[in-house]
Amino acid sequence: MEYITMNGLNRDVSRIGLGTWSIGGFMWGGTDEQAAVDTILEALAHGITLLDTAPVYGLGRAEELVGRALAQYGKREEVTIATKVGLEWRGDQVFRNSSKARIMNEINDSLRRLKTDYIDIYQIHWPDPLVPIEQTAAAMHQLYKQGKICAIGVSNYSLEQLNLFRQAAPLHTVQPPYNLFERGVEKDVLPYCRSHGISTLTYGSLCRGLLSGKMNVNTQFSGDDVRKIDPKFQQPRYAQYLKAVERLDRFAQENFGKHVLELAIRWTLDQPFVTAALWGARHPKQLTPVSAIDGWKLDAAALKAIDEIVRDSVTNPVGPEFMAPPARSSAEINHAVSR
Repeated sequence: MEYITMNGLNRDVSRIGLGTWSIGGFMWGGTDEQAAVDTILEALAHGITLLDTAPVYGLGRAEELVGRALAQYGKREEVTIATKVGLEWRGDQVFRNSSKARIMNEINDSLRRLKTDYIDIYQIHWPDPLVPIEQTAAAMHQLYKQGKICAIGVSNYSLEQLNLFRQAAPLHTVQPPYNLFERGVEKDVLPYCRSHGISTLTYGSLCRGLLSGKMNVNTQFSGDDVRKIDPKFQQPRYAQYLKAVERLDRFAQENFGKHVLELAIRWTLDQPFVTAALWGARHPKQLTPVSAIDGWKLDAAALKAIDEIVRDSVTNPVGPEFMAPPARSSAEINHAVSR
Protein backbone atom coordinates (compact mmCIF):
# COMPACT_ATOMS: atom_id res chain seq x y z
CA MET A 1 0.00 0.00 0.00
CA GLU A 2 1.21 3.50 -0.83
CA TYR A 3 0.80 6.23 1.79
CA ILE A 4 0.90 10.00 1.56
CA THR A 5 0.49 13.01 3.82
CA MET A 6 -2.94 14.57 3.43
CA ASN A 7 -3.21 18.35 3.70
CA GLY A 8 -4.46 19.40 7.15
CA LEU A 9 -3.63 16.09 8.82
CA ASN A 10 -0.56 15.16 10.83
CA ARG A 11 -0.34 11.58 9.62
CA ASP A 12 -0.06 9.67 6.39
CA VAL A 13 -3.10 8.06 4.80
CA SER A 14 -3.38 5.28 2.25
CA ARG A 15 -3.53 6.43 -1.36
CA ILE A 16 -6.41 4.03 -1.89
CA GLY A 17 -9.51 4.90 0.12
CA LEU A 18 -12.62 2.82 0.61
CA GLY A 19 -15.73 4.56 -0.71
CA THR A 20 -18.92 3.53 1.09
CA TRP A 21 -21.72 4.86 -1.13
CA SER A 22 -22.69 1.38 -2.31
CA ILE A 23 -22.35 -0.07 1.20
CA GLY A 24 -25.17 2.19 2.36
CA GLY A 25 -27.54 0.48 -0.07
CA PHE A 26 -29.55 3.57 -1.05
CA MET A 27 -29.46 3.83 -4.86
CA TRP A 28 -27.53 0.55 -4.97
CA GLY A 29 -30.35 -1.97 -4.60
CA GLY A 30 -30.05 -2.48 -0.85
CA THR A 31 -27.24 -3.70 1.40
CA ASP A 32 -26.06 -6.67 3.41
CA GLU A 33 -25.00 -5.07 6.69
CA GLN A 34 -22.75 -7.87 7.87
CA ALA A 35 -21.03 -8.03 4.49
CA ALA A 36 -20.61 -4.25 4.68
CA VAL A 37 -18.91 -4.41 8.09
CA ASP A 38 -16.73 -7.28 6.89
CA THR A 39 -15.76 -5.25 3.81
CA ILE A 40 -14.66 -2.30 5.93
CA LEU A 41 -12.61 -4.58 8.17
CA GLU A 42 -11.11 -6.27 5.12
CA ALA A 43 -10.09 -2.87 3.74
CA LEU A 44 -8.31 -2.07 6.99
CA ALA A 45 -6.58 -5.45 6.89
CA HIS A 46 -5.29 -4.57 3.40
CA GLY A 47 -3.70 -1.40 4.78
CA ILE A 48 -6.44 0.97 3.59
CA THR A 49 -6.62 3.64 6.30
CA LEU A 50 -8.87 6.16 4.50
CA LEU A 51 -12.63 5.56 4.76
CA ASP A 52 -14.91 7.93 2.86
CA THR A 53 -18.59 8.06 3.72
CA ALA A 54 -21.54 10.46 3.95
CA PRO A 55 -24.85 10.79 5.81
CA VAL A 56 -26.84 10.41 2.58
CA TYR A 57 -25.25 7.04 1.80
CA GLY A 58 -28.03 4.77 2.92
CA LEU A 59 -29.70 7.73 4.63
CA GLY A 60 -27.43 7.34 7.66
CA ARG A 61 -26.76 3.62 7.30
CA ALA A 62 -23.26 3.83 5.77
CA GLU A 63 -21.98 6.03 8.60
CA GLU A 64 -23.50 3.65 11.13
CA LEU A 65 -21.80 0.69 9.47
CA VAL A 66 -18.46 2.50 9.45
CA GLY A 67 -18.94 3.29 13.14
CA ARG A 68 -19.81 -0.33 13.89
CA ALA A 69 -16.75 -1.60 12.02
CA LEU A 70 -14.40 0.87 13.71
CA ALA A 71 -15.76 -0.04 17.13
CA GLN A 72 -14.92 -3.64 16.33
CA TYR A 73 -11.49 -2.66 14.90
CA GLY A 74 -10.69 -0.66 18.01
CA LYS A 75 -7.87 1.55 16.65
CA ARG A 76 -9.64 4.78 15.77
CA GLU A 77 -6.41 6.83 15.75
CA GLU A 78 -5.06 4.74 12.85
CA VAL A 79 -8.02 5.46 10.59
CA THR A 80 -8.81 8.63 8.63
CA ILE A 81 -12.56 9.18 8.43
CA ALA A 82 -13.76 11.44 5.64
CA THR A 83 -17.46 12.18 5.71
CA LYS A 84 -19.69 14.88 4.28
CA VAL A 85 -22.41 17.39 5.02
CA GLY A 86 -24.92 19.48 3.11
CA LEU A 87 -27.56 17.09 1.79
CA GLU A 88 -30.95 16.59 3.37
CA TRP A 89 -33.56 13.99 2.53
CA ARG A 90 -37.32 13.89 2.68
CA GLY A 91 -38.31 10.28 2.30
CA ASP A 92 -36.12 9.11 -0.56
CA GLN A 93 -35.84 12.57 -2.13
CA VAL A 94 -32.44 14.23 -1.63
CA PHE A 95 -31.83 17.99 -1.78
CA ARG A 96 -28.85 20.26 -1.27
CA ASN A 97 -28.72 22.22 1.97
CA SER A 98 -25.46 23.82 3.05
CA SER A 99 -26.98 26.28 5.51
CA LYS A 100 -25.23 26.84 8.82
CA ALA A 101 -28.11 25.27 10.73
CA ARG A 102 -27.94 22.13 8.60
CA ILE A 103 -24.17 21.85 9.03
CA MET A 104 -24.35 22.27 12.81
CA ASN A 105 -27.06 19.63 13.10
CA GLU A 106 -25.41 17.15 10.76
CA ILE A 107 -22.02 17.18 12.50
CA ASN A 108 -23.59 15.90 15.70
CA ASP A 109 -25.58 13.23 13.87
CA SER A 110 -22.45 12.06 12.03
CA LEU A 111 -20.35 11.95 15.20
CA ARG A 112 -23.01 9.81 16.85
CA ARG A 113 -23.37 7.41 13.93
CA LEU A 114 -19.60 7.10 13.49
CA LYS A 115 -19.08 6.57 17.26
CA THR A 116 -16.29 9.16 17.40
CA ASP A 117 -15.72 12.60 18.89
CA TYR A 118 -13.97 14.10 15.85
CA ILE A 119 -13.98 13.79 12.07
CA ASP A 120 -10.70 13.85 10.19
CA ILE A 121 -11.95 15.31 6.89
CA TYR A 122 -15.34 17.04 6.75
CA GLN A 123 -16.57 17.87 3.26
CA ILE A 124 -19.44 19.85 1.75
CA HIS A 125 -21.06 17.19 -0.42
CA TRP A 126 -22.48 19.46 -3.16
CA PRO A 127 -22.58 23.25 -3.55
CA ASP A 128 -25.90 24.77 -2.53
CA PRO A 129 -27.08 27.56 -4.89
CA LEU A 130 -29.46 28.88 -2.19
CA VAL A 131 -26.73 29.61 0.37
CA PRO A 132 -23.76 31.94 -0.24
CA ILE A 133 -20.59 29.87 -0.33
CA GLU A 134 -18.93 32.27 2.11
CA GLN A 135 -21.59 31.42 4.74
CA THR A 136 -21.09 27.71 4.23
CA ALA A 137 -17.32 28.13 4.50
CA ALA A 138 -17.65 30.19 7.68
CA ALA A 139 -19.73 27.45 9.31
CA MET A 140 -17.13 24.84 8.41
CA HIS A 141 -14.37 27.08 9.73
CA GLN A 142 -16.23 27.33 13.03
CA LEU A 143 -16.27 23.54 13.39
CA TYR A 144 -12.57 23.45 12.49
CA LYS A 145 -11.69 25.98 15.17
CA GLN A 146 -13.78 24.02 17.69
CA GLY A 147 -11.71 20.91 16.99
CA LYS A 148 -14.65 18.82 15.84
CA ILE A 149 -13.03 18.42 12.42
CA CYS A 150 -9.34 18.22 11.51
CA ALA A 151 -9.52 19.24 7.85
CA ILE A 152 -12.04 21.09 5.70
CA GLY A 153 -13.02 19.73 2.31
CA VAL A 154 -15.53 20.17 -0.49
CA SER A 155 -16.84 17.83 -3.17
CA ASN A 156 -18.22 18.52 -6.65
CA TYR A 157 -17.22 22.21 -6.54
CA SER A 158 -16.32 24.21 -9.64
CA LEU A 159 -13.18 26.31 -9.93
CA GLU A 160 -15.11 29.51 -9.22
CA GLN A 161 -16.75 27.96 -6.17
CA LEU A 162 -13.38 26.81 -4.82
CA ASN A 163 -12.06 30.36 -5.05
CA LEU A 164 -15.07 31.76 -3.19
CA PHE A 165 -14.79 29.13 -0.46
CA ARG A 166 -11.09 29.82 0.12
CA GLN A 167 -11.81 33.51 0.70
CA ALA A 168 -13.74 32.63 3.87
CA ALA A 169 -12.03 29.51 5.25
CA PRO A 170 -9.04 27.20 4.80
CA LEU A 171 -9.58 24.46 2.26
CA HIS A 172 -7.54 21.31 2.78
CA THR A 173 -9.12 18.76 0.44
CA VAL A 174 -11.26 18.55 -2.69
CA GLN A 175 -13.20 15.48 -3.86
CA PRO A 176 -14.18 15.50 -7.55
CA PRO A 177 -15.34 12.62 -9.76
CA TYR A 178 -12.42 11.28 -11.76
CA ASN A 179 -11.62 8.08 -13.63
CA LEU A 180 -10.53 6.84 -17.03
CA PHE A 181 -13.94 7.66 -18.49
CA GLU A 182 -14.84 10.85 -16.56
CA ARG A 183 -12.02 13.36 -16.84
CA GLY A 184 -13.67 16.77 -17.06
CA VAL A 185 -11.93 18.10 -13.93
CA GLU A 186 -8.52 17.64 -15.57
CA LYS A 187 -8.82 21.01 -17.26
CA ASP A 188 -9.40 23.16 -14.18
CA VAL A 189 -10.20 21.74 -10.73
CA LEU A 190 -7.36 19.23 -10.43
CA PRO A 191 -4.60 21.55 -11.70
CA TYR A 192 -5.94 24.27 -9.37
CA CYS A 193 -5.69 21.95 -6.39
CA ARG A 194 -2.16 20.96 -7.29
CA SER A 195 -0.99 24.55 -7.67
CA HIS A 196 -2.58 25.58 -4.34
CA GLY A 197 -1.44 22.61 -2.27
CA ILE A 198 -4.95 21.18 -1.84
CA SER A 199 -5.12 17.39 -1.46
CA THR A 200 -7.50 15.50 -3.73
CA LEU A 201 -9.66 12.47 -2.93
CA THR A 202 -10.98 11.55 -6.34
CA TYR A 203 -14.11 9.41 -6.36
CA GLY A 204 -15.58 6.93 -8.81
CA SER A 205 -12.27 5.28 -9.76
CA LEU A 206 -14.12 2.27 -11.19
CA CYS A 207 -16.90 4.38 -12.73
CA ARG A 208 -19.70 2.72 -10.74
CA GLY A 209 -18.28 -0.72 -11.45
CA LEU A 210 -17.94 -0.27 -15.21
CA LEU A 211 -14.13 -0.49 -14.97
CA SER A 212 -14.24 -3.59 -12.79
CA GLY A 213 -14.35 -5.76 -15.91
CA LYS A 214 -17.23 -7.75 -14.40
CA MET A 215 -20.03 -6.37 -16.54
CA ASN A 216 -21.39 -7.36 -19.91
CA VAL A 217 -24.30 -6.54 -22.15
CA ASN A 218 -26.59 -8.85 -20.15
CA THR A 219 -25.77 -7.42 -16.71
CA GLN A 220 -28.98 -6.50 -14.86
CA PHE A 221 -29.44 -3.88 -12.14
CA SER A 222 -32.29 -4.18 -9.66
CA GLY A 223 -34.31 -2.00 -7.32
CA ASP A 224 -33.11 1.59 -6.97
CA ASP A 225 -29.64 0.89 -8.40
CA VAL A 226 -28.25 4.19 -9.69
CA ARG A 227 -26.92 2.50 -12.81
CA LYS A 228 -30.47 2.10 -14.10
CA ILE A 229 -30.46 5.86 -14.76
CA ASP A 230 -26.76 6.29 -15.54
CA PRO A 231 -26.46 7.24 -19.24
CA LYS A 232 -23.26 5.22 -19.51
CA PHE A 233 -25.29 2.07 -18.95
CA GLN A 234 -27.85 2.86 -21.66
CA GLN A 235 -27.52 1.53 -25.20
CA PRO A 236 -26.01 2.26 -27.65
CA ARG A 237 -23.52 4.12 -25.44
CA TYR A 238 -23.13 1.16 -23.06
CA ALA A 239 -21.70 -0.98 -25.86
CA GLN A 240 -19.01 1.61 -26.51
CA TYR A 241 -17.89 1.62 -22.88
CA LEU A 242 -17.92 -2.18 -22.72
CA LYS A 243 -15.72 -2.25 -25.84
CA ALA A 244 -13.29 0.14 -24.18
CA VAL A 245 -13.21 -2.01 -21.02
CA GLU A 246 -12.52 -5.14 -23.08
CA ARG A 247 -9.65 -3.45 -24.93
CA LEU A 248 -8.22 -1.96 -21.74
CA ASP A 249 -8.32 -5.36 -20.06
CA ARG A 250 -6.45 -6.93 -22.97
CA PHE A 251 -3.89 -4.12 -22.89
CA ALA A 252 -3.37 -4.59 -19.14
CA GLN A 253 -2.90 -8.34 -19.48
CA GLU A 254 -0.50 -8.13 -22.43
CA ASN A 255 1.67 -5.39 -20.99
CA PHE A 256 1.52 -5.77 -17.20
CA GLY A 257 -0.05 -9.13 -16.41
CA LYS A 258 -2.94 -7.23 -14.78
CA HIS A 259 -6.65 -6.73 -15.42
CA VAL A 260 -8.65 -3.62 -16.23
CA LEU A 261 -9.60 -3.02 -12.57
CA GLU A 262 -5.96 -2.80 -11.49
CA LEU A 263 -5.17 -0.70 -14.55
CA ALA A 264 -7.97 1.77 -13.76
CA ILE A 265 -6.84 2.30 -10.16
CA ARG A 266 -3.17 2.50 -11.14
CA TRP A 267 -4.01 5.03 -13.86
CA THR A 268 -5.78 7.27 -11.34
CA LEU A 269 -2.97 7.06 -8.79
CA ASP A 270 -0.37 7.86 -11.44
CA GLN A 271 -1.98 11.18 -12.35
CA PRO A 272 0.17 13.97 -10.84
CA PHE A 273 -2.75 15.82 -9.25
CA VAL A 274 -4.31 12.83 -7.43
CA THR A 275 -3.52 12.42 -3.74
CA ALA A 276 -5.83 9.47 -3.07
CA ALA A 277 -8.31 7.47 -5.14
CA LEU A 278 -11.55 6.15 -3.68
CA TRP A 279 -12.58 2.61 -4.50
CA GLY A 280 -16.09 1.42 -3.72
CA ALA A 281 -16.71 -2.17 -2.62
CA ARG A 282 -19.69 -4.05 -1.15
CA HIS A 283 -18.14 -7.43 -0.34
CA PRO A 284 -14.73 -8.40 1.09
CA LYS A 285 -13.75 -10.43 -1.99
CA GLN A 286 -14.05 -7.31 -4.13
CA LEU A 287 -10.96 -5.98 -2.35
CA THR A 288 -8.75 -8.94 -3.31
CA PRO A 289 -7.10 -6.97 -6.19
CA VAL A 290 -5.80 -4.29 -3.78
CA SER A 291 -2.48 -6.10 -3.47
CA ALA A 292 -2.01 -5.96 -7.24
CA ILE A 293 -2.10 -2.15 -7.38
CA ASP A 294 1.26 -1.52 -5.72
CA GLY A 295 4.74 -2.01 -7.15
CA TRP A 296 4.29 -0.82 -10.73
CA LYS A 297 3.67 2.37 -12.67
CA LEU A 298 2.31 3.46 -16.01
CA ASP A 299 4.91 5.20 -18.17
CA ALA A 300 4.22 7.88 -20.76
CA ALA A 301 3.83 5.35 -23.58
CA ALA A 302 1.27 3.33 -21.62
CA LEU A 303 -0.70 6.42 -20.68
CA LYS A 304 -0.78 7.46 -24.34
CA ALA A 305 -1.96 4.02 -25.43
CA ILE A 306 -4.72 4.05 -22.81
CA ASP A 307 -5.90 7.46 -24.00
CA GLU A 308 -6.05 6.17 -27.58
CA ILE A 309 -8.08 3.11 -26.59
CA VAL A 310 -10.66 5.21 -24.75
CA ARG A 311 -10.87 7.82 -27.51
CA ASP A 312 -11.23 5.23 -30.27
CA SER A 313 -13.78 3.08 -28.41
CA VAL A 314 -16.04 5.69 -26.83
CA THR A 315 -17.24 7.99 -29.60
CA ASN A 316 -20.16 9.40 -27.61
CA PRO A 317 -18.79 10.02 -24.09
CA VAL A 318 -20.84 11.41 -21.21
CA GLY A 319 -19.83 12.72 -17.80
CA PRO A 320 -21.19 12.05 -14.29
CA GLU A 321 -23.54 15.04 -14.30
CA PHE A 322 -26.62 12.88 -13.82
CA MET A 323 -25.63 12.26 -10.19
CA ALA A 324 -26.11 15.86 -9.07
CA PRO A 325 -28.98 16.16 -6.55
CA PRO A 326 -31.42 19.04 -7.08
CA ALA A 327 -31.46 22.28 -5.16
CA ARG A 328 -34.40 23.05 -2.89
CA SER A 329 -37.26 25.07 -4.34
CA SER A 330 -36.83 28.80 -4.96
CA ALA A 331 -39.45 29.45 -2.27
CA GLU A 332 -36.89 28.36 0.30
CA ILE A 333 -34.22 30.87 -0.67
CA ASN A 334 -35.01 33.51 1.95
CA HIS A 335 -35.50 30.89 4.64
CA ALA A 336 -32.20 29.18 3.81
CA VAL A 337 -30.17 32.40 3.76
CA SER A 338 -31.68 33.59 7.03
CA ARG A 339 -30.53 30.39 8.71
